[in-house]
Amino acid sequence: MTAAPQAAMAGQPVNAAAVDDPLLVDQEANYPQADNNGGSSFPWPTVLGFLILSFNAAMAIIRSQGNMMAIAFVGFSYAVLIALFVCLRMYERARAGSSKREWLKIAVWILTTLLTFSFSYKVAAIMPAPVAVVVWLMAFATVAGGFVAFFIYKEK
Repeated sequence: MTAAPQAAMAGQPVNAAAVDDPLLVDQEANYPQADNNGGSSFPWPTVLGFLILSFNAAMAIIRSQGNMMAIAFVGFSYAVLIALFVCLRMYERARAGSSKREWLKIAVWILTTLLTFSFSYKVAAIMPAPVAVVVWLMAFATVAGGFVAFFIYKEK
């Protein structure tokens, strides 16, 4: 066994260039873990991004002036984005090759598909018919490309 897979199994950070197939390296090994004396760093960029997203969603709901369809769209998009971020974080930390990781990959694809189609619906609704067709074709191409990249294409 080479040094990189042994380091991955030991929970130490791995240099991806030293691994034959970096997709198979345990992703959890690439993230520093909190030490027992409470010296872990706080994820300020993540918290800041979440606060900005929450503020924007709240402002969009306030500015919708009671339009229930607009409120539903913002609420749905916010919930899907939060679920997507949670699933991506869990996916990054799941052991490579595990069934949990495969289920999370499916969840990530479904959530991104929901976001793609919901935003395409909103954009296509305000466009002329020929442009709306292009918007929907791009949405379907994006979803199909994601499916191929996640489930069909296997790096050799």
